[in-house]
Amino acid sequence: MDAQNSAKVNTRKRRKETPGPNGATEEDGIPSKMPRCAIGLRQPAPFSDEIEVDFSKPYVRVTMEEASRGTPCERPVRVYADGIFDLFHSGHARALMQAKNLFPNTYLIVGVCSDELTHNFKGFTVMNENERYDAVQHCRYVDEVVRNAPWTLTPEFLAEHRIDFVAHDDIPYSSAGSDDVYKHIKEAGMFAPTQRTEGISTSDIITRIVRDYDVYARRNLQRGYTAKELNVSFINEKKYHLQERVDKVKKKVKDVEEKSKEFVQKVEEKSIDLIQKWEEKSREFIGSFLEMFGPEGALKHMLKEGKGRMLQAISPRQSPSNSPTRERSPSPSFRWPFSGKTSPPSSPTNLSRHKSAAYDIRYSYLEQNKFGSYVLLAQVQPGLTKNDAYGPQSRQGGHTEESVDP
Repeated sequence: MDAQNSAKVNTRKRRKETPGPNGATEEDGIPSKMPRCAIGLRQPAPFSDEIEVDFSKPYVRVTMEEASRGTPCERPVRVYADGIFDLFHSGHARALMQAKNLFPNTYLIVGVCSDELTHNFKGFTVMNENERYDAVQHCRYVDEVVRNAPWTLTPEFLAEHRIDFVAHDDIPYSSAGSDDVYKHIKEAGMFAPTQRTEGISTSDIITRIVRDYDVYARRNLQRGYTAKELNVSFINEKKYHLQERVDKVKKKVKDVEEKSKEFVQKVEEKSIDLIQKWEEKSREFIGSFLEMFGPEGALKHMLKEGKGRMLQAISPRQSPSNSPTRERSPSPSFRWPFSGKTSPPSSPTNLSRHKSAAYDIRYSYLEQNKFGSYVLLAQVQPGLTKNDAYGPQSRQGGHTEESVDP
């Protein structure tokens, strides 16, 4: 029981402490940036049974020290990595990249197990063996592919393919009645550990598909696959079509809501701008209105000034109290514009009364014309009438007016 629990703990995926871009680590040996180049492989990796091997030369393994130091170009370090490689993903590619970069001069051989062996020891696969062979062939780090690779490596297999080291993650791999199928490789000093990529595996991808099965079934139905091809019943097919229509309606409603929100937001922004502009203009208008019509506005000053001028024109002006009195010659006789009679000059009594006055006071007579303005008709001394200002002709017609007294 304890062995099983420890095996479960050991088979858990390792978490990377400081993952780099795309899950890279310092052990991967990937430079952060490199110059762009167009050099690349143009052909897939060959299968091992398609390569001619010169068995006349003896096979001598290199040690870990010799491999790390570097070997001649004609004698690369032959590293072997095996697996199922179902639904070939970036985790597989990164493991092979690490195996390729274990030593300065590495020749990477990858073994892929057959469907029969995999179904017996691990379970059903999504891709068949030919698809898995082809996927590994087109990985840029692979130099050679071994089809129908064994589940457990034997000394005969290692000698046949002249393998120096075996690359795999160092988590114990319990299978085929063994706690670790790589135990004898580790004991022989031929094991070169690699690191697993966190967050990606074939089981994770299958889990995503099973978890969202309805979504992917509807997706494939929409893309033209039949219910029979997807192993979907008639009822489920109709259900998926109905769900697809409902989702389309929901999407349309959501789009309309988003557009309406954007429209409302734009209207609010414009309304705020308009209100701010209106407030600014209203302040300017109110200020201008108060400057013109306020208590101390320009209109009041204009009315005061006009009223003062009018009162100045209507009211008599006073002479200074210390001004000397002087005799005024009698007013000459003249004619009213609307009368044919002339008025005589002022009487001597009036003149003497005028002489004794302390002020030279005159009264003005105005008349409003058809344009609404006032016209000065005459000015008379105190004690005289308007007719006296125009001479004796104005009195001959019998028209009299009362004398004006101060």
